[in-house]
Amino acid sequence: MNLILEKTDQVKFFTNMKDVFCALKVGCTDFDWYVSDIETNGYSIADGWYSGSELKEIIEADDVQFIWAVFSAFSVGTRFAVIEAPYVEDNPRYWNTSSLEPQLEGAIFEIACWDSSATILVGLSSELARNFKFAFTDAVELKPEVN
Repeated sequence: MNLILEKTDQVKFFTNMKDVFCALKVGCTDFDWYVSDIETNGYSIADGWYSGSELKEIIEADDVQFIWAVFSAFSVGTRFAVIEAPYVEDNPRYWNTSSLEPQLEGAIFEIACWDSSATILVGLSSELARNFKFAFTDAVELKPEVN
């Protein structure tokens, strides 16, 4: 399932990944992560592979806001050369692809931080979607417009 959370006062600020993981009821350490297309509120974080504990250290260190970023979740121990990194800024696929899936093959799900004004979740299991919607009742299914 694909969800979007935008235009709500249910969050202190959008794309606070501590809040996103808490709402999903998953821990960073449950997965390995490929994080790309990163722009933050002043923190220097490089695109690339992160273990769950490395990512946890980053997002729990302070109130890091990811203005733009794509978090791709993988089974622990997954690593491969990424030829084309996932991106969110100026990516039309979120808005006009009827069969939206995570950008990296093999990703379990994807979290996209959209211009610090929306959080997009792609490929969630029904359980994760239910958890997120319970925490953020303003989250709705992302239904791209297909031309």
